[in-house]
Amino acid sequence: MPVTTIGTAEVHVDAEGFLTEYDEWNEEVGRQLAAAIGIELTEAHWKPIRFLREDFVQHGETATLRRVSTVAGVPIKELFALFPKKPAKKMAYIAGLPKPRGCV
Repeated sequence: MPVTTIGTAEVHVDAEGFLTEYDEWNEEVGRQLAAAIGIELTEAHWKPIRFLREDFVQHGETATLRRVSTVAGVPIKELFALFPKKPAKKMAYIAGLPKPRGCV
């Protein structure tokens, strides 16, 4: 896997730029990834991102948009407002996780 520098951290990424090593992520890396796609993180952004990180450890895959909405309690409409156009893909990217299944 290719290695790239995000902020001051060297991380492993796939061909699309998604982190491939769970432990290389931290909130500063998340802020840098968000800034790279034009998102300034607020506390409202961190709730689904932290949920994704915790859920990934338990289930071994990135949660879908529907799961974030139902289990984390963040309405889908709000997720689209926080992460415009492709919220599941953007949340996974910022959270340092693989793209959810079904994302193009």
